[in-house]
Amino acid sequence: MPFELPPLPYDYAALEPHIDEQTMHLHHDKHHQTYVDKANAALAGTGWADSSPEQILHSLDKVPLDKRTAIRNHVGGVANHTFYWESMGPAKGGEPSGDLAAAIGQTFGSFDVFKQQFADVSVNHFGSGWGWLVHNGAKLELLSTVNQDSPLSLGMNPLLACDVWEHAYYLKYQNRRPDYVAAWWNVVDWGKVAERFAAGAPSA
Repeated sequence: MPFELPPLPYDYAALEPHIDEQTMHLHHDKHHQTYVDKANAALAGTGWADSSPEQILHSLDKVPLDKRTAIRNHVGGVANHTFYWESMGPAKGGEPSGDLAAAIGQTFGSFDVFKQQFADVSVNHFGSGWGWLVHNGAKLELLSTVNQDSPLSLGMNPLLACDVWEHAYYLKYQNRRPDYVAAWWNVVDWGKVAERFAAGAPSA
């Protein structure tokens, strides 16, 4: 079944003033829709058209070689954007609690250290891509990926993503990526991140 553009889980203006309404319209309605359209075109006739984005990204080495780059880029764009929208929400931010907070403290020393290291990974990523908090099967880890590459293709369980493509922030922040990342913390949905952690990394 072809991919469809999922609706935002909140209103376009819900993340103001941290992420502006105009950016959300452009980012969701134009950029995410383009990834959906191009992913469907790349998957047509491959035998993978009925698979979920997650299944495909877990199995990139099995998709047809002549379409693998297009599938990685566009299916990755579909999955990464949906994950990003669901990682945020209005009146969120703050700090995690419970098992997730304990795991962050154990891995990074403190939440403040984690925030700084995550921001460094995201802000200093060269070019377009993503900053991630993942569980690597043994512990929490920070990484960045280029373009629309996904931690799923590396066998990792993504927990939190920050989109650092310029279209995610340029209308409001221009070239000030650090300001965007600093503001983005105010909309992180730690409840959702904790759900992912509990589901995919119970032994951490």
